[in-house]
Amino acid sequence: MNPVVGLDVAKGESQVQMFLDKKMPYKNSVKIEHTERNATHFSQRFIKAFSSV
Repeated sequence: MNPVVGLDVAKGESQVQMFLDKKMPYKNSVKIEHTERNATHFSQRFIKAFSSV
């Protein structure tokens, strides 16, 4: 397994997609507005999601 995180960064928001391996997405992509609260929430979700895999 080679987990990867894809980020599409734009002004004001980003799209995030996590993959377990090539062509194997992990759940759906997520839209994140650029705020400190959302950055903290995303990092916590990211760690939790990949810790259980």
